[in-house]
Amino acid sequence: MALEPALRARRDAGAKLLVTYMTAGLTDDWVDYLQVMVEAGADAVEVGLPFSDPAMDGPTIQEASVRALARGVTPGSALSALAAREQPVPLVAMTYYNLVLRAGLERFAARAVEAGVTGAIIPDIPLEESAPWEDAASGAGIATVLLAAPVTPDDRLALLARRSRGFVYGVNLMGVTGERATLAGSAKVLAGRLKALTDLPVVMGFGISTPEQAVEAAAAADGVVVASVLMRSVLAGAAVGEVGAQVADFRRALDEG
Repeated sequence: MALEPALRARRDAGAKLLVTYMTAGLTDDWVDYLQVMVEAGADAVEVGLPFSDPAMDGPTIQEASVRALARGVTPGSALSALAAREQPVPLVAMTYYNLVLRAGLERFAARAVEAGVTGAIIPDIPLEESAPWEDAASGAGIATVLLAAPVTPDDRLALLARRSRGFVYGVNLMGVTGERATLAGSAKVLAGRLKALTDLPVVMGFGISTPEQAVEAAAAADGVVVASVLMRSVLAGAAVGEVGAQVADFRRALDEG
């Protein structure tokens, strides 16, 4: 399912967007966790393709990546597992450029599309060097989602907003992913700056750990990404249904505002 049209339709219908995250290969039944997230109300799911040096990720997702790699997951095996079960919402691959470059840009993009992926987040490509990937992705039908940080200057923020596809990913705080006790005040400011620059959905992430924080972050934006808190549950042994209930709590809070 194409990423931008799906998210625009949900936003324009009045919904706040909920994007969840699942580390590929973390468990034998990782696709079941992804499935229950969709059933519980996720509008899209980020699928983390594990990498040995996930520089943008905090301890929780780093641990999830290490466990998945120890279990032998590869980008190919992860994408094959996705291809075996079609989903009714967009899937967004989140990984690092080393894996993409090693596979070959066009080959990686084509294989991802075959697996049902229609979006990609590759946070370690500098904007000045990302055009070849963006072209390869666009040609295959993949929307490249770009990240914007609170300290991004106005001219660069405008460029990011123009070049991003699918949605713009607003980073709530400086630093890596991970649970936080409170939401940074910079989140609302950045969401407002982005909303003034683009009609793309603006989705805020990094540090959203509770349904209350999700509502707060979404107030000035179009939605949120919830990742580390879900992976912490899976790492702790939560059953598929328990993670589904957790996602349903976020969905309910966003719907109730």
